[in-house]
Amino acid sequence: MRLLVVDDHETIRRGVCSILESRKDIEICAEACSGREAIEKASQLKPDLIILDVSLPGLDGFAAAREIRTFLPEVPILLHSMHDGPIVAGEARRIGARGFVSKSEPGHVLLEAVTAILQGQTFFPALDE
Repeated sequence: MRLLVVDDHETIRRGVCSILESRKDIEICAEACSGREAIEKASQLKPDLIILDVSLPGLDGFAAAREIRTFLPEVPILLHSMHDGPIVAGEARRIGARGFVSKSEPGHVLLEAVTAILQGQTFFPALDE
């Protein structure tokens, strides 16, 4: 599975990639640090899943996700943010993301979310509470 990882903080982005690459069936096909760059790379590479930070400079993750869904509606998007709770998770669901994970969650939760989404499920634990 080919994933695009988008976060404007290099340390976070590299950490996410490291966690994901612990699975042998995952390849990070690209990284991006802005909403615009995410849109460009998604269009060029057509990944199997996009992990997208909500708080990005310029075009935020919600706006980038909405735009990506116009030309790649079949590619699932997992939103990732330091802001957690039902309001952010609800907005992620409303715009068509397949899941939401808070950055405060341990790495295994990110892997659980990726697994669920790649199996065609959604992942919104903040909304299930």
